[in-house]
Amino acid sequence: MADLQDDPAHVGSAPAAPGSLGADPGSEAAPAAVLAGALDRAAALLAVHPVADGCNTLLWTLRQSPYHDNIDTPEGGVDTDIPRLRAGVVGAQFWSLLTPGPDRVIEETLEQLDVAHSLLRRYPDSLSLALAADDMADARNRGRIASFLGPAPGRALTDSLGTLRAFHALGVRSMAPAGAEWADRGLTAFGHEVVRELNRLAVLIDLTGCEDAVAVQITGASKAPVLISHTASAALTPHPGNVSDEVLRALRAANGLCMVTFATARTGDSLHAVADHLDHVRAVAGPHCVGLGAAFGGEPPTPRPVGLTDPSGYPRLIAELLDRGWPESELALLTWGNAQRVLRDAEFTARAAQHRRGGSA
Repeated sequence: MADLQDDPAHVGSAPAAPGSLGADPGSEAAPAAVLAGALDRAAALLAVHPVADGCNTLLWTLRQSPYHDNIDTPEGGVDTDIPRLRAGVVGAQFWSLLTPGPDRVIEETLEQLDVAHSLLRRYPDSLSLALAADDMADARNRGRIASFLGPAPGRALTDSLGTLRAFHALGVRSMAPAGAEWADRGLTAFGHEVVRELNRLAVLIDLTGCEDAVAVQITGASKAPVLISHTASAALTPHPGNVSDEVLRALRAANGLCMVTFATARTGDSLHAVADHLDHVRAVAGPHCVGLGAAFGGEPPTPRPVGLTDPSGYPRLIAELLDRGWPESELALLTWGNAQRVLRDAEFTARAAQHRRGGSA
């Protein structure tokens, strides 16, 4: 299967016991450079501030390989399952609805939504549909993974705001403009209407795959903070899916969020290299604008950095950042706080817009 996180168009949980972090039998041993003391500190931090991951492509994988329909036990066919999400202390997950091709985009998106809702029904003790920021803490307190649906492809809207509202009614809470005619070379008149409606509905705008100029324009046009759900720094790795410092500075000014992916082509082949990208995004965009969007969910042998081949590797990454001197307060923002803040800000913007319109739905 194509690696969806590299397509420009295109999981929380109950805190694990500290001794179980990264102990999933299918995961790799921690790199020797990560000290046990840092892992203990990472365990304590993640128990309170679990990971809110911005992108997982499991829904597409399940549609292409329906025999991978059991995600409550580890197995080698996919890199994401409930045990590994729990080992990584993932507390909230955005499940991507993006598709790799231009055909049947509406049908493909609806079919992935059907897979998502089927998973939620099948695993009610582990997965909980999340529609708002408060659902993150509620799911965490009940030992479930807060499951946000999105991004959905902006290409699916064609010229219909009604389609957008229908996706919202089905639970979609983020949308990616990349590849859509209304945002391809900059926002059209309809594109500006879409941005206003996304803001009114509290649907996050995901700029993954947008050209720099388009990303900066949409960031400025949106009244709510935007995000990039899975990317890395173009200054460190000149990959076409990575973001420039110009875009990072625009996100900083708009209180947006850049979520760093774990894809070898974008970051390099080691946990240390991923940490370098996080350091750079933190330095340019600021600690309030950096997050995690690994884009797990694929079938092996999808290239992944050593130590971060599945969600169980998150504690090792947090331990590495602690060793680098990241304050625990900023790590709490990285894992949980920044994603929750962007959702809350989007909801505040939506309430203000609805108030200006007299509370219309």
